[in-house]
Amino acid sequence: MSEYDVRRPLTTTGTNLLGLVKHLALCESRYFGEVFGRPFPEALPRWDDLAARGTDMWAAADETRHEIVGRYRRTWGLAETGRHAGHADILREQLDGSVGTIPARAKSQPSPAFWDARRSEIERIAKAASATE
Repeated sequence: MSEYDVRRPLTTTGTNLLGLVKHLALCESRYFGEVFGRPFPEALPRWDDLAARGTDMWAAADETRHEIVGRYRRTWGLAETGRHAGHADILREQLDGSVGTIPARAKSQPSPAFWDARRSEIERIAKAASATE
């Protein structure tokens, strides 16, 4: 797939295919590393970093496909992908509008304008990446 196709926002919140791989790698490396005492050898964002929340569902401009896919491949030593069902969140997001564990009716739910701005930024990053192919 082209850089644009793996990076373009596909949901209201901006999730893209490369972001889903990034999310899977981070979740598995954190969960199986921290919870079961097998720390992942690379630096990862903290669980409680509010500024980074949600950024694992899309690829930032400075993140390469090679870097993200490589991290995912390195998590195979910790667990198998079949244990991760995060893609169900994407399907649920399309059905009820909830984001992650935040109910759609919650006051802390980001506004539609927030998601429009997030999607626009991810779209800009995807287009810029495709120009370098």
